[in-house]
Amino acid sequence: MSVTTTDYDVKDIGLAERGLLKIEWAGAEMPVLELIRQRFRKERPLEGMRLSACLHVTSETANLAITLRDGGAQIILCASNPLSTQDDVAAALAGEHGIATYAIKGEDDATYYQHIDAALAQGPNLTMDDGADLLTVLHTQKANLLPDVVGGTEETTTGVVRLKSMAKDGALKYPVIAVNEAMTKHFFDNRYGTGQSTIDGVIRATNILLAGKTFVVVGYGWCGRGVASRARGLGSHVVVTEIDPVRALEALMDGYQVMPIAEAVARADIIVTVTGNLNVLDRQHVERMKDGAILANSGHFNDEINIPAIEEQARSKRRVRDFVDEYRLPDGRRIYLLAEGRLVNLSAAEGHPAAVMDMSFANQALSAEYVVRNAKQLKNEVYVVPEEIDREIARLKLHSMGVQIDTLTSEQEKYLASWEQGT
Repeated sequence: MSVTTTDYDVKDIGLAERGLLKIEWAGAEMPVLELIRQRFRKERPLEGMRLSACLHVTSETANLAITLRDGGAQIILCASNPLSTQDDVAAALAGEHGIATYAIKGEDDATYYQHIDAALAQGPNLTMDDGADLLTVLHTQKANLLPDVVGGTEETTTGVVRLKSMAKDGALKYPVIAVNEAMTKHFFDNRYGTGQSTIDGVIRATNILLAGKTFVVVGYGWCGRGVASRARGLGSHVVVTEIDPVRALEALMDGYQVMPIAEAVARADIIVTVTGNLNVLDRQHVERMKDGAILANSGHFNDEINIPAIEEQARSKRRVRDFVDEYRLPDGRRIYLLAEGRLVNLSAAEGHPAAVMDMSFANQALSAEYVVRNAKQLKNEVYVVPEEIDREIARLKLHSMGVQIDTLTSEQEKYLASWEQGT
């Protein structure tokens, strides 16, 4: 039974003490966000702003929510994925930190959207999304609230794609900062974070040995690069499939086999999708998979694998381990789907390491501050994180790691800015 009041909807408020420990543990690995939080406490740049956030409710996100609250925001938080919520963290945010939180691990679709409605009920001035579901509901079902919104931020590639489509069609009604486009976000979060946490999710769910296995990575964006690198590091034979010739060429030059997906799935022991697209593993691919193939998704939505097609083909289905569903096909082959096709790193594991999310959420916090300060100058478009914010986060991260770097001399600055000198 969930505990429901006007202020939160969580699985069990009694889990709060355990959640506090998780939040504290993650916070110790997030020094950049802590520095921002200290400044926010003094300056209160978000004072009076009603902020509605739809994010993965994890210990790392909790540290972001606390930072935003300490910056003056009145924040309501809901989950951006039904399987990514850490119930003890949600309880701690609601019961100990006083942050209205609506998130229950495993919630059904109806509850998921009820929670989004709850987050929007305050009539937000700012939105913060991971996948753009909250913003989409706001635009399509709660348009009367739009005049009060000064801007928003978006965390992930999938959401940015949706928002750019909205902006192109003239449907986006307020400016949004694409946090995913910051180098200190996608370069580190998507590559190092998704790379490690996806492998973590696969191993936790299955406890299989990756060494010697044929591991197919579908998509070679920053997430795909990370997954491929970590799978190879554990001894897998990695195959990459792509639709972009430049990325395919890069994967080939990075030392991976590259081939069409129909060919790759026939030899795969493990297949991970990281494309952000629809039905990249489809009916015809299932027909070519070998017995025992393991399927997982690390893209934002659970529609990269055509699960209805698998269920139509299967003669039986059973849960053989936590987060592992076995589909037995008419010819006797078994296909194993992890985490119901949802983000395997957040559903079957704990998501990105806190040290990586430190930079992603530092971008979120500083982008929210930027939107508030510059709202009158911004148009209803999708903006990248300003370069000065990106570089400052990188500088702070290096400082926290005890790393120093060089700076240009005045002579070098003059040389780079001039055109007179040359051979």
